[in-house]
Amino acid sequence: MATEEDSIEQAAAARRERLRALKAAQELLNTPDEDSAQVERKTNNENGATEENNLNMKFRNYVPQDKQLQEGKLAPPVLPQFEDPIATAPAPAAKEDPFVNIAPKKPNWDLRRDVQKKLDKLERRTQKALYKLMEEQEKQKELAEEDGVNDAQD
Repeated sequence: MATEEDSIEQAAAARRERLRALKAAQELLNTPDEDSAQVERKTNNENGATEENNLNMKFRNYVPQDKQLQEGKLAPPVLPQFEDPIATAPAPAAKEDPFVNIAPKKPNWDLRRDVQKKLDKLERRTQKALYKLMEEQEKQKELAEEDGVNDAQD
């Protein structure tokens, strides 16, 4: 158990050392050398006049005070025109009073709703009765035809 903890601690210590070394190397890469910094300053001083002329600054939401910088201000973007279908629709000629139309369209709608179950039941019974009557009439016709056929054969 103690050896496992020791090995874990050793691995953690080694990792910390590697991370410190990586940070130091990264800092060395990011810091410019004195020689390269002097070269950059010389080129900036030589090209200083041309650099001021080649400023490519764009101001979208800021109006600079300097006259030269005001040339870099961009015009606001042109938004596409949105045609509102509601706005283009013709307005109603006369605004109706909403309280005029409170009454139901059909005055007996509540009666129909209450009686609808009974009407459905009656409709089914009526259909059954009509069907029975049709069957009885067909039976009578068949009997009459059979009697007519039997009378003709005798």
